[in-house]
Amino acid sequence: MRIVRDYSFVAPEDRGASAAIGNFDGVHLGHQSVIDMARAQAQAIAAPLGLVTFEPHPRQYFAPNAPAFRLMGREARANRLAKLGVERLYELNFNAALAGLSPRDFAQDVIADGLGLKHVVVGADFCFGKGRSGTAQDLQAFGAEMGFGVTIATLLSGSAGEVSSTAIRTALAEGRPRDAATMLGHWHRIEGEIIGGEQRGRQLGYPTANMSIDGLHPPRFGVYAVLIDILNGPHAGQYHGAASIGVRPMFNGERPNLETFIFDFSGDLYGADASVALIDYLRPEARFDGLPALIAQMDADCAKARSILAAL
Repeated sequence: MRIVRDYSFVAPEDRGASAAIGNFDGVHLGHQSVIDMARAQAQAIAAPLGLVTFEPHPRQYFAPNAPAFRLMGREARANRLAKLGVERLYELNFNAALAGLSPRDFAQDVIADGLGLKHVVVGADFCFGKGRSGTAQDLQAFGAEMGFGVTIATLLSGSAGEVSSTAIRTALAEGRPRDAATMLGHWHRIEGEIIGGEQRGRQLGYPTANMSIDGLHPPRFGVYAVLIDILNGPHAGQYHGAASIGVRPMFNGERPNLETFIFDFSGDLYGADASVALIDYLRPEARFDGLPALIAQMDADCAKARSILAAL
């Protein structure tokens, strides 16, 4: 998959794609449906499959101090899109110039002239241009005028209602990772580099792989059964584990993070990239009457997590 970040400088081989357009936070089933429509058009016109998205997320750009809401960072999104067969990722820099384009100018300067797209697919609720003033129907009219096709995808619904990033955030905030996975079409994952911690887990007999969750929508704090993929290095592979997300109340922590104890593993993982999939929520964070009680609960957590993961 090739990544293009500036619509003003696009190589000839990166033009002419059939592309889905949107933020694609989480790359859920609704997003995948839009991508599949773009794929069908790409095959029909012998064009590359593309996807147009924005970085930072426009919501982050306009409200930089708002609570974190993203389900995945840019690298995790790119990894997921590559697995879905996207060949051209147009990850456009969302700045004042792009935000200030009128709907007509966005269609002309970005889609038609800049990226040279042959066909685009958007959701029925798609808005674009300054002040989100352009609609999917406006884009369809611009496409007819400017020479690119437009397909408007209907919103996807599941057994629990409309599939949306908002509904997925709610499921995660309530400790329902399996409901989130049903809407996503895959396990919800937190990806990033394994970083150094305070070594408390090691002292308790439970060494952990620690990762930041900065910038991401925080799932319900507590303990989870997880799958962890080590993406590179000598220990690359998939493992089972139990993870804690939160602030570690036993140790007066303040900054939330993700700490994963990997079952039946020994090795140095510092600096490796990892992807942690949340499978089941086991319990909330808690304070204990001393370390023996904490260790006993961790033993019970791991036994329960092993049982859950063995059944997958």
